[in-house]
Amino acid sequence: MSDPDHVAQVEAFETVIAGGGPAGLTAAYELTKHNRPVVVLEADPQRVGGISRTDVYKGYRFDIGGHRFFSKSAEINALWREILDEDFLVRERLSRIYYDGKFFHYPLKPVDALLKLGPLRSTRIVLSYLKARLRPIRPERSFEDWVVNRFGRLLFDIFFKTYTEKVWGMPTSTISADWAAQRIKGLSLCRAIVNAVFGPLCRCVSGGEVVKTLIDRFHYPRLGPGQMWEVARDRIQRLGGVVEMDRRVERIEHDGQRVMAFIARDSQGRLTRYAGRHFLSTLPIRELIQSMDPPAPEAVRRAAESLKYRDFLTVVLIVDQAETFPDNWIYIHEPQVRLGRIQNFKNWSPDLVPDPSKTSLGLEYFCFEGDDLWSRSDADLIALGTREIESIGLIPAGKVIDGCVVRMPKAYPVYDDEYQSHLGTIREWLRRFANLELAGRNGMHKYNNQDHSMMTALLAARNILGQGRFDTWKVNTDAEYHEDGPDESDDSSALSTGRAVPRRVAV
Repeated sequence: MSDPDHVAQVEAFETVIAGGGPAGLTAAYELTKHNRPVVVLEADPQRVGGISRTDVYKGYRFDIGGHRFFSKSAEINALWREILDEDFLVRERLSRIYYDGKFFHYPLKPVDALLKLGPLRSTRIVLSYLKARLRPIRPERSFEDWVVNRFGRLLFDIFFKTYTEKVWGMPTSTISADWAAQRIKGLSLCRAIVNAVFGPLCRCVSGGEVVKTLIDRFHYPRLGPGQMWEVARDRIQRLGGVVEMDRRVERIEHDGQRVMAFIARDSQGRLTRYAGRHFLSTLPIRELIQSMDPPAPEAVRRAAESLKYRDFLTVVLIVDQAETFPDNWIYIHEPQVRLGRIQNFKNWSPDLVPDPSKTSLGLEYFCFEGDDLWSRSDADLIALGTREIESIGLIPAGKVIDGCVVRMPKAYPVYDDEYQSHLGTIREWLRRFANLELAGRNGMHKYNNQDHSMMTALLAARNILGQGRFDTWKVNTDAEYHEDGPDESDDSSALSTGRAVPRRVAV
């Protein structure tokens, strides 16, 4: 066990929460509304929100990636509105794809695509599509097979292959087809065209159901997604809860059946022991297991070490132009540049930019922590972003007057071909801790949206409140909870209990 002589302070709360992201703060908010004492321990010294925080550079506010607020869960939508009220804006979506020196509307607009691809290439796309429908690839094993069968080889090469490989760092031929079936479910070439031409009528006839990929409006906080969680933090504190910044959980004391305390270290090296009756972790599962004191069994530690993550970094460029391009974001499908996506923060909300004569852009690069991109200096990355954004014809390099870089480790938990087995080993061991709940994206190693993370946290909080016994693993991709969800031992459950992430083709 840990040596108490090294602990500077001892604090006691009914519930101790590790992590001040959407999941941790949602759980704390729910508990404080029921007058239950709670403390949230956040490692960052200044900002709450996790990957949904809003960073600030010289007054310019920006996302770590773009965060649309959209959910089919009425409860989550109501909670968002409750927290932000009039600062919760409705925004029109405009996004495009950059390919072959041209910008294509996304979702695709047939006339726009036809004109930009040209009649010859458009004819080849139609013929490629017809060929795929008449002679589909069998067996359908990979992401590439799945998309080619539904869109044709040529359209796959143009609008799917390059961007997917940039995001995940693996060839599309090695990504399992089940990811495509979940990630692009309900969308086909015909449906995309019908939606573009007859969208409003189709939504009326179908009772308003919209494929998520095609959503054309969304909510967004006036000062960025971090505003949602900054306000939530303030509300928690007004209701009597505590949010401690600069508290990185390093050790988790337990007696083999119950968690006894979280021990956190601040940036000065001081340790504080937070004892409690209930505990909720949104820490990456790998870190959770590494922190166990006494240590977890060797097999559990090996399983945790085997969990993988995809990381990314954002190069923020300050541009000396009042207007640049009209999009919220642009997907870069051009293989000649490493840039994956561009966010135009002024078009998410004008209040993100302090000087209306300027614009701020977020250039997103997908990478692995420690690789060549991740390890470059900030100056080199700003220079790379400036060159690449000029090369695709968006901004002259001379208009870039400043910039900064934000690195985000463990942005996406990866579903490789062994992750389910590793996660099963970990979950089986964690079941012994009756007073420990897990929630959130990294807290459950599930690549979910913000609303899904919030729902897992709400259910975890209700378990703590004694309002039922909810299985947080049965929250599906639309942040809904199903009492009679699929059996967790069934491999198909991975498709219904979290936002899908690529896994490798089974050998």
